[in-house]
Amino acid sequence: MIRHIVLVRFRPEIGEPEIARIFAAIAPLANRLPGVLGHAAGRSESPEQIERGYLHGFTIDFADWDALAAYQADPEHKVFGGNLVAHATGGIDGILVFDLPIT
Repeated sequence: MIRHIVLVRFRPEIGEPEIARIFAAIAPLANRLPGVLGHAAGRSESPEQIERGYLHGFTIDFADWDALAAYQADPEHKVFGGNLVAHATGGIDGILVFDLPIT
């Protein structure tokens, strides 16, 4: 399994309702693609509070690297990603992606 982890520093003027609307696009995308095992999104609630500005994020679990590649090539994912970049602090610089193989 591959856990696709995306952390976002949203621009200061982007409020929680807008962030929720952006993240709401994840479920329809993830639910229609083969090889998606689950997903979650939201704001950090870490008691450590060392998010370094990455206060929001989401994860999508994929069965394998091929399922992740299909997601990355999907046209709706590209639209979603463009919207995420448009709302992040500094554009792409406000987004951190980490793909973790889980055995």
